[in-house]
Amino acid sequence: MIEEITIEHEKTILIGLITQNQDEHKSMEYLDELEFLTYTAGGEVIKRFTQKVTTPNPKTFIGTGKMEEVRVFVEANDIGTVIFDDELSAAQQKNIEKILDCKIIDRTNLILDIFAQRAQTSYARTQVELAQYEYLLPRLAGMWTHLERQRGGIGMRGPGETEIETDRRIVRDRIALLKRKIAKIDRQMEVQRGNRGALVRVALVGYTNVGKSTLMNVISKSDVFAENKLFATLDTTVRKVVIGNLPFLLSDTVGFIRKLPTQLVDSFKSTLDEVREADLLLHVVDISHASFEDQIASVRNTLDEIGAADKPTIMVFNKIDAYKQEMIDEDDLVTIKTKAHFTLTEWKRTWMSQTEGDAIFISALNKENFDEFRKLVYDKVRNIHVTRFPYNNFLYPEEYIE
Repeated sequence: MIEEITIEHEKTILIGLITQNQDEHKSMEYLDELEFLTYTAGGEVIKRFTQKVTTPNPKTFIGTGKMEEVRVFVEANDIGTVIFDDELSAAQQKNIEKILDCKIIDRTNLILDIFAQRAQTSYARTQVELAQYEYLLPRLAGMWTHLERQRGGIGMRGPGETEIETDRRIVRDRIALLKRKIAKIDRQMEVQRGNRGALVRVALVGYTNVGKSTLMNVISKSDVFAENKLFATLDTTVRKVVIGNLPFLLSDTVGFIRKLPTQLVDSFKSTLDEVREADLLLHVVDISHASFEDQIASVRNTLDEIGAADKPTIMVFNKIDAYKQEMIDEDDLVTIKTKAHFTLTEWKRTWMSQTEGDAIFISALNKENFDEFRKLVYDKVRNIHVTRFPYNNFLYPEEYIE
């Protein structure tokens, strides 16, 4: 008889704020995403708490009344982890741990944890470790809670400070070492990119979990890891692809996310060199996601941060098979039509006009509209190639060769 293995998930609760800059609808969106992040990390969300405040409480992030409500729930339901949707300061984290007596992490820490789980190669692990140490450094003082249990007085003055300074020096040395290691790997990767010749480079970019790796697998007929979880892919994968008779290089990169930790943007900038050096970007979007326009804006902000915002781009609206518009009853004279009620045809018209035709609506999973997608990519890559090598024009005629 085969025993069933049951995986126990950590029981967690989520806490978010409703502020002037983040209304209730936006707060719910962020908490939905935080719940998906928690699930990806191996947690189970038992309950959510939100509070309307003008600004976060500098000591405990949320108010004392709400904190007491959370404490009672944590004790009654044996909650092991409380996750905050925004980054906590070292002091806030320390104060909250004292009150709730359980593990306290924030969105940044959660994302770093997922990255640590997902990192497969030495390069990805090094980048994640660097981001974790840079996150840890300003929080070291808050971690020395065991020293508070020691008695003060003769012979007990100063050891905490000495220990903390020792740890800070160790962490700073480790950060410097990791940065040197990454710089060395970057030089090696730069040589590798230079050795790829003069082929046109195309990079898949987009929010996390929009189907980039699935699309990569279909286009390149390769086997890149794809899963319905956030940050399934951390390492950049590069494949040589031929559409018609035209070869080019296609790279799949790490997905972006709203409120992406600064430490990760900095440490993964080198991985995103594939994006910076690409000739064409395929910006993949999950059209079935309710907030896909916000996701587009988030990706564009990150592209701007790494200096890749002005590159030629095709907007690839994926998952049309999963798209569902909200319907308005014919007898409903009150409800005003919004973008949520748009049909796919209306979205196509909207984005075709915004991108001057550089948009395509597909399903990578079901290969819907894939011939049109391949033709559009072929035309764009061919134009870049002909501009770069006009003497090769006769090799790639105007008509698309299947």
